[in-house]
Amino acid sequence: MNWFKGRHFNQDIITVAVGYYFRFNLSYRDVVEIMADRCASVHHTTIMRRVHHYGAIFQMLWRRHKQSTSQS
Repeated sequence: MNWFKGRHFNQDIITVAVGYYFRFNLSYRDVVEIMADRCASVHHTTIMRRVHHYGAIFQMLWRRHKQSTSQS
């Protein structure tokens, strides 16, 4: 499915911003600073909206690819 169709920002920018937020437990403003270093001007409320919208979708997709570990 194309969940990114009709969005202002590119799929890569959204994926990186939401990934940084979840993976490194950063604040929205910290993610804005990281994105500014990558030459992408994004407001913190935009990242907040994308995290709320795509968060459940990304967690579902990441669970599918997560490797199960043994109990030993």
